[in-house]
Amino acid sequence: MKNNKLFILLGLTTAVLASCSDPMEEITELKLGRNLSPVGIEAKGVNETSARLQWTATEGATSYVVEVFADDSLTFEGTPAQTVNVTTSTVQLNNLIYDTQYSARVKALTDGDESRTSKWHGIYFRTNAQQIFNSIKEEQIADRSVILTWTPGEAATKIVATEVDGTATIVKNLTAEEVEAGKATVEGLNPETKYNFKLFNGDKQRGNREVTTIADLNGAILVHVGDDIKAICAEAAPGATLALYGGTHLINGGDGTAGALVVNKNLTIKGIYPTNIPVINGRFQIEDGASLSLSQLILDGTNTSGDQTFNFKTADVTYGPLDVQNCEIKNYTKGVYYGNVTATIESITFNNCLIHDVICEGGDLFDCRKSYIKVLTFSNSTIYHCATTRDFIRYDDASGSFTDAAPVITVDHCTIDDCCNETANKRLLYVRFVGNSITWTNNLVTNTQAIFSNQSKTAVPTFGNSAYFGANNLKNVVEKDGNLFTDDKATWLSASPYSGSSPVFTYNEDNAKKGWGDPRWAK
Repeated sequence: MKNNKLFILLGLTTAVLASCSDPMEEITELKLGRNLSPVGIEAKGVNETSARLQWTATEGATSYVVEVFADDSLTFEGTPAQTVNVTTSTVQLNNLIYDTQYSARVKALTDGDESRTSKWHGIYFRTNAQQIFNSIKEEQIADRSVILTWTPGEAATKIVATEVDGTATIVKNLTAEEVEAGKATVEGLNPETKYNFKLFNGDKQRGNREVTTIADLNGAILVHVGDDIKAICAEAAPGATLALYGGTHLINGGDGTAGALVVNKNLTIKGIYPTNIPVINGRFQIEDGASLSLSQLILDGTNTSGDQTFNFKTADVTYGPLDVQNCEIKNYTKGVYYGNVTATIESITFNNCLIHDVICEGGDLFDCRKSYIKVLTFSNSTIYHCATTRDFIRYDDASGSFTDAAPVITVDHCTIDDCCNETANKRLLYVRFVGNSITWTNNLVTNTQAIFSNQSKTAVPTFGNSAYFGANNLKNVVEKDGNLFTDDKATWLSASPYSGSSPVFTYNEDNAKKGWGDPRWAK
């Protein structure tokens, strides 16, 4: 039965082939009833007032009509803002309005045959916002206000200020007088906060600037270059804030040298302008249990006595916090801090700092001999070319002078390069104060001969997500007079993680997102 079906199918196929062999007209083109709609429409070279449209040419079309609608998103309602006829598959649109969404549609025509006109095909695009804001000068930026200027008489209705790292928004409606002058002051801002300012005419943007407000000046003592900063500190009330203008402020040590600023009361010292960070040339002598807060400063030890940046001098007291934020510390001879008196220090913090070229002749980099620092924190900071032949963190055992003391040490998200690198087996953690606990996380340590510690009193740190390059002594455990522990969660790199060299430690692409080291370089 199956064979019979096969013979019948073959016979039918032969009959069909025979009929197709009859002569017939050959098809050489496919002609539709109308032109195909233009495809591949793109908007190129869009700026504030113009754009270029281009599309794939339609076969058989002799021209195209283009309609452009303002404030539209492919609805094409109302009257077009522009209508243009062209014979090529591109058109330059001019006299557009800034910061406006446009819809454009194109159809293909054939001369003399209206019946072949294609259907419309469309696209939308937005013209660029304008930039008529002038550059903002230093003197226009205050702690709670910013003065903005633009071309006088240019139409505008409001300025909108938004915190870049927050959600707070301030709307400043402009007066006719402000528009005529091209100048307005936005008030009610927060100190030391980055804002985005946008200038609008109705709902169309005409300007855009980002500005960081300066340090809080409310009640602050303003210090200009040339003022006697030693006398100002001596006369300031406890709890005072000194706000420094840009330039170099010399702590006069006599004979043109840089001396010591005595801090014997709680003080805050900060720079005013983030674009013009002030330099303090000198060092700090902390007495009588004072606290000291520093931010947005450069501390320069050039031409000083050679002592540490911070020296705690009064014994048998409890010092408030030493808090150092967003500062650069450089060119000190002995070290960064020194606690060689029997005293309690509530905390020492270095955050978002650059510390470099502190060579440490006669002392260690971070040096505590007789004092008790309750909480010691280094975070988001870069320390390089320091302690060439000395230890990194030194914390001697003064536990016998203090009851229930338990120092807490944290080193997190720090980049440490070329430290303890001229003498083998100096220690990153020369910590002997009984009862210490240490956290060492997210750090990047490179180019050092140091070991972690050879001291039995040094607590084995809580390690996590740190990386090392050119630091073989940290990796090897040598129990007798050598490295007593290593980072059991470490990544040991075989090539440098940097795309440049000091003092720019930008991480190369492979390492930028690993979370190692100072975040400022992972960009």
